[in-house]
Amino acid sequence: MRFLSAADHRCMPWKNGGGVTTEIAVFPPGAGLNDFAWRISMARVEVDGPFSLFPGVDRTLVLLDGKALVLSVAGNGVHRLSRPYDIVAFPADVAASARLGAGPVTDLNVMTRRGVCEAEVRLLTVSGEQRLDPVDAVTAVLAEGNGLRAGSDGRVFALGRRDALLFSPGEAAVLTAAEPCPAVVIAIRPVDPR
Repeated sequence: MRFLSAADHRCMPWKNGGGVTTEIAVFPPGAGLNDFAWRISMARVEVDGPFSLFPGVDRTLVLLDGKALVLSVAGNGVHRLSRPYDIVAFPADVAASARLGAGPVTDLNVMTRRGVCEAEVRLLTVSGEQRLDPVDAVTAVLAEGNGLRAGSDGRVFALGRRDALLFSPGEAAVLTAAEPCPAVVIAIRPVDPR
């Protein structure tokens, strides 16, 4: 288990130079925008415009803050994300553009190299104690509120908003919160090469 503090997330320009992305985690460690197997990041979208292209990559986008992100994806239609935690998955190597309907938004991007790994992304509202059973996947938990505690094997971390924990495959996790606390749970599995 690895704690990823929001204060330590790495900020860098978008691949197309149109904004700034905040990298939460990447594999392999230190990989760049062209050679990652998977990448979890956030972006602040302040103006309408195109998304960066990532050849051979699939993307899952989650609206974290803001309203009315309209996403047009070539060959995949128009997707309206109108409230926090709306999710859409689409290929990252086709033309896509965003239109803002009610001011800036912050989104979460989970990108996986096609044929190498795939991601499952879901929202979990933690209230009391919740167990994440061990799975054959790298699992990331991104806190979307304050008051979330998470741990494994006797180690426990208090997570603030946008802090994250990264669990290795086969590692169980226990999440607790005294008051309901939203969290985004991301499981990234290798693709069977058969």
